[in-house]
Formats: sequence, structure tokens, C-alpha cells
Amino acid sequence: MNENTVPRSGTEALDKALDVLELLADASSPLGVTAVARALDMPKSTAHRLLTAFTRRGYVEQTEAGYGLGMKLVSLGLGVLAEEPIAFAARPVLDALAESIHETSFIVRARAGKLFVLAKVEGTSMLRASPRVGAEVPVHATAAGRLYLAFSPGEVRIGEGPYERFTACTPTSASALAAKVAAAKEAGVDENVDEWLDGLAVVSAPVFRGGALEGVLACAMPSSRYVDRAQVRASVKAAADEIGRRMEGRA
Repeated sequence: MNENTVPRSGTEALDKALDVLELLADASSPLGVTAVARALDMPKSTAHRLLTAFTRRGYVEQTEAGYGLGMKLVSLGLGVLAEEPIAFAARPVLDALAESIHETSFIVRARAGKLFVLAKVEGTSMLRASPRVGAEVPVHATAAGRLYLAFSPGEVRIGEGPYERFTACTPTSASALAAKVAAAKEAGVDENVDEWLDGLAVVSAPVFRGGALEGVLACAMPSSRYVDRAQVRASVKAAADEIGRRMEGRA
């Protein structure tokens, strides 16, 4: 192997390895060695070496179509979920909410200053719209993020702006975001419509345990189906309150 293909430090080697896993996680289908190397601008030999190591440990699986994430990562993810009381408490409520309004419901939780989708139940509608489990959720462009800023701002990191613009509706200034946070705090429920992704509407409500914010319940749907807004907001708020009661043993 040419020495130029060898990472110059342990940190660089780890970064390259994690880049491979994140690339496979974001891919819609398995990727070959050449595709991985090209996407990450690394030598093909390096990509092959990392994929081989991951495959040997079960973090990646190889098929005729290419490489994809393996069951070892699923096992690790389930282990994380098992340590989150909100995921356990929310499961039956997510099921009931998805069944009653036919849309996908999920839990968003803060970790290390960022927001991630912790658990999800798909809706029954043919056309679905929602982030995947493990996906990062932007703070400024989502109802979940604004609820965290309203009720537990110390758990998320966000600068003073201007913020990244995802769509024409994204609030990018500190003043615009502050106004939305104030409205979310007053209402106790919030929504983002076409602010993060065009065509995506999400309604969110905070989950409290003993007065402390434990996470956010969200319900996602195509914007075109977000018609009876008052009813959806009421349903999501009631479901979030139910999760909080379950966490307190009062369900």
C-alpha cells in the first residue's frame, strides 16, 4: 500500500472510518468500493480496507449490490434506545397517534447539544414524510428545536445567526427565531411547515417529567395533508402529555 493512502494519525483514520459509515447511512441503496472512494475523495484502496474491516466486524454487510450498514449497528442503536426511558414510555403512544391520524410520529431528544430522532412509528398513509431514526434535526428550522429553546435552551447549541437557510420559509435571523420561540412557549405546541424541507409539515409538543423537558413528540406529514391544523395540534399535544404521565407512572 502506498504510504499516501495511510492516514497520518489515529484521529484522521477514525474520521475516515466514520465518514464511510455516515455515507452508507445516508445512501438510498448499497454502494460499491469505487462509489465510496469517489464520494469521500479517498483512494480506492483505503475505501476497500475500511469496508473490509467493517464487514469483518459486522458493522457493514456486503451484497451483490454493494455495501450497506450491518446488523451490528442496529444492535448498538437498540442498546442506546434501551437506555432512554422516553423511548420506552412513548412507544404505545406513538402507535396510537400514528393510527389515529394516519401520519408518522417520532420522538426528538437532545444529545451533546444537538437534536436527534430517537424513535419513530410510521403512519398508515401511502405517502409518508419524516426523518429517519438517528437523523439530526436542525434547531432553528424545526418546531422541536424551538420547543427546546423555549423550555430547555441549555440542552441545545445554537449561535446568534444568521442561520442556515434550507428553504424560502426558514427563519434565518435571530429576531425571527426569537419570535417563533416565544410563540411556541406561549402555545405549548409548535409547527414547522416547509421550513426545513419543502413539502414537509411537522407538529411538535414538549414531553415533561416532573416539570423538566424530557424530549419532544413530533408528527410529520406532507404539507398538502396538513389541513385540519387545530385538530392535529391538539392530538399531538394530548399525546405528548400522555407520554409525560407514563414516564411519571401516572398513565
